[in-house]
Amino acid sequence: MHGFEDLDCNKEHVVLSMGEVGDGEPVLARIHSECLTGDSLFSMRCDCGNQLQAAMKAIAEAGRGAIFYLRQEGRGIGLLNKIRAYKLQDAGADTVEANEQLGFGADMRDYSVLGPMVKHLGIKSVRLMTNNPRKVSALEEHGVTVVERIALHTGRNPHNEKYLRTKAGKLGHMFEGQEQEHQ
Repeated sequence: MHGFEDLDCNKEHVVLSMGEVGDGEPVLARIHSECLTGDSLFSMRCDCGNQLQAAMKAIAEAGRGAIFYLRQEGRGIGLLNKIRAYKLQDAGADTVEANEQLGFGADMRDYSVLGPMVKHLGIKSVRLMTNNPRKVSALEEHGVTVVERIALHTGRNPHNEKYLRTKAGKLGHMFEGQEQEHQ
């Protein structure tokens, strides 16, 4: 476990690594934004906890990899605002509309902390487990080559269908049959 302090936003982040990740070979990796409700409380409203568990399992099976765990609850709006957004969602708003009704952007996450993380670990290229194209771009902006995007299709259930459709339709997340390689 490697700890990082972001002094600009007063948050602490971690990277969980396994095996030699700084040897120049592509690293199996996931950028995961904290989701207390999904990661720890097993909420069925999202797919976050299932994605984190699937990524950890894949890295353990590979014997090598890294999980960048970023403290950006609720796509960057924080836990209490996430709870407020849930109430708006219960009244009919989708996840993006709820954030906007609270005065936030659809996705407030900041990936600038990835720069010092990948530099510290010596990571130059990754096989990234994600459905989010912004995470691919974030690593590439920090000089990391994304040699492969590995889709994580896990955790779908009747309670998060609308959430997942909104992520695809409004946030550009890539699901079923949309795997792609980056050169």
